[in-house]
Amino acid sequence: MNIEACRKALADAGIEKDMVDGLFVKYPTSAFQSFYAQRLAEAMGIQPRIGGVLDQGGATNISLISIAADAIRSGQAEVVLVAGADNPKTGSRHVYESTWGSGSHIGWFGVPAGYAMIAQRHMGQHGTTSRQLGAIASAVREHGARNPHAQVQNPLTVDEHQDSRWIVEPLRRPDCCLVSDGGAAVVVTSAKRARELGLDDVVPILGFGQGHTSWDVELRPDLTSTMAKKSAETAFDMAGLRPSDIDVAQLYDCFTITVLMMLEDYGFCAPGDGGAFAESGALTLDGELPTNTSGGLLSETGMPGMQLVVEAMRQLRGESYSQVPGAQTAVVGNQGGIMTTHSTLVLGR
Repeated sequence: MNIEACRKALADAGIEKDMVDGLFVKYPTSAFQSFYAQRLAEAMGIQPRIGGVLDQGGATNISLISIAADAIRSGQAEVVLVAGADNPKTGSRHVYESTWGSGSHIGWFGVPAGYAMIAQRHMGQHGTTSRQLGAIASAVREHGARNPHAQVQNPLTVDEHQDSRWIVEPLRRPDCCLVSDGGAAVVVTSAKRARELGLDDVVPILGFGQGHTSWDVELRPDLTSTMAKKSAETAFDMAGLRPSDIDVAQLYDCFTITVLMMLEDYGFCAPGDGGAFAESGALTLDGELPTNTSGGLLSETGMPGMQLVVEAMRQLRGESYSQVPGAQTAVVGNQGGIMTTHSTLVLGR
């Protein structure tokens, strides 16, 4: 899947593989392999000058794009492939079912338990409701229903969300992302090199940032805000933009509570107002901030994050199945672990 994604990315850019001198890849979560980037380079028949693997879970893809940009800026590479693929659906999803950190001693097994605790805290602290989480799921599923390549193409009403079963209270099945096989890749190069190669439909990187909460959930002094705030501030400052300048958002929706808290941490609404913001219809195509317009992890594919970057690029090229008219700026947020790592990318024309 990595090979196919890289092949398609190079074909889309009109670049031959022999021009690639950098290769960064997200390791496959379901089956970690040492020297994975080198294995991929060998399979592709290339010998890049620079490359490797980074371990930030779902935040990895954007962080690798930022590392690729810095490598190009410092003259270590000219054309870099950034890719990620995994097969937890047909392979092994054991890593998603195992304990996280020291949580096993209080009965936390699998990924949803930590997110459920965070959601409970947000509800207790800010009055957030399950219906407000349902508004996020409904908006994303509406967008996924427009995408003929989405894994789940059925729209979802908030009432249907409320009638669905619990996974770990207060998270219901539609609050939790899909388990999917898949892969995606992007080509990163300099504006100068793109002009020299006569590349069409390039999407400029305006800013990027990282922020890592790092601690296990039960050790955090605050469960309702994360270092996503610092990640977004860094990216927006680099881009010279504010949240109000963003036309479309692609926010890591492994769980609906993740989107809600990123809306707050990114500054699209005040702390505690994420639920009301989503319930207002702001995340739909005709809303204030169309979000996850290809269906995100809740509807398009549960793959960890690169599909959100690809959809942001589609939006800015005018190629999305849920196109936001005149979209000129996009923000993408990737998140790993249980809101443990975070990386932000700002793109724009």
